[in-house]
Amino acid sequence: MIIERPYEARRISEVNKWALVYGRRKTGKTFLVQNFVRHDEYFFVKNNRTLLSKESTSLSYETFIELLKRSLADGKTVVVDEFHRLGNDFFDFLHSVKKQGKLILISSTLFLSQKLLSSKSALLGLFAEVPIGIISLKDSLAALKSYAPEKDRLEMALLLREPLAAEYVGEKGARATISMVVLSSLRTIPALIGEIFGEEERELSAIYEGVIRAVAVGKVNSGEISSYLFSRKLIAKDDPSVIQPYLTNLVSFGILRKLHVLNKNRFVYKIASPLARIYYYCDERYNISERIVAEKEMLSFIEELMPRLVEDNIREFLAEKHGLRESVIESGDFDIDGCLLRFKKPEIALEVKWGKIKKEDLAKAEENLGRIDAQQRIVFIQEKKGVSSRTLKVIDVDDLLR
Repeated sequence: MIIERPYEARRISEVNKWALVYGRRKTGKTFLVQNFVRHDEYFFVKNNRTLLSKESTSLSYETFIELLKRSLADGKTVVVDEFHRLGNDFFDFLHSVKKQGKLILISSTLFLSQKLLSSKSALLGLFAEVPIGIISLKDSLAALKSYAPEKDRLEMALLLREPLAAEYVGEKGARATISMVVLSSLRTIPALIGEIFGEEERELSAIYEGVIRAVAVGKVNSGEISSYLFSRKLIAKDDPSVIQPYLTNLVSFGILRKLHVLNKNRFVYKIASPLARIYYYCDERYNISERIVAEKEMLSFIEELMPRLVEDNIREFLAEKHGLRESVIESGDFDIDGCLLRFKKPEIALEVKWGKIKKEDLAKAEENLGRIDAQQRIVFIQEKKGVSSRTLKVIDVDDLLR
């Protein structure tokens, strides 16, 4: 299955200057550039600092530099994948060479990418930054427009936000496929995220993973996360300020998403990848990485988590579609799944009901959303046939596709 990503491809293609494409491993950076961005030359850097050309010819570093100089001087577009393996010599070359042609660098080492874009870097300003995260729900849904059964389409689209899941799509339904992907990737999923912090000390990497695990099981604000880490002896004192640098890095790397709590001076954090969230939730709650888990048991875990996954992804989808900022509402009397803001003013108030909806569920959504002064009040459900509301706009999966 090929999932097109027109927004990211356009960003890379339309940049007039050199571009630095970076993101976590297995987010589809190489596939995107190779298949949807016009280029003349492509080089892949191996671990031993030799390179492979588009024709799979092996090149020394010295030969590569000569070819690169010539191609850029001729105004060509050149891609160098995993460029960070070339080290400081190559960085010095980039700083000194005349800025001709178009150079696209690809890297999955996020700490290095951050350093190259820092205020102290000699390369600052030479490259347009193009971070590549997981696939948008809009693009994964578009790839499944003819997928059957239709009721599985959204849940399968959540899985396909991770490119590595594409090869698993087949005859099985969405939840069975999700179960298969998770149980087949018990080492792969944490390695994808853990590798980001490989250059940091082991102690720091443990804190990063601890933050992710805390968020996975519902510790979504900095105070709750701090207490969680302190209880596991990962930090010396229970102080939310201690973990702010970790939260900032995880958000900037696209591992976590940061949402404002409306009318309160605080934020909540969510794991960006549905697949990573399923893995860390199930491992933290049910220890799936340390024992054999039956498919039936895994399906029950997925059913438990799915409504919250759908809620977070629908809120994100609608915010992107309408160009709004995500927030949530928390109060002593009621919570709202989503409040989408234009500047600081609520424009869309959102409730998400996944699964079979009852009359009392709809009545409760009408009551809660009626308290919010918003331009639109929307309830998202799995199937809206036969469901209507006097005060809310009712939408379902088919409406997202339209």
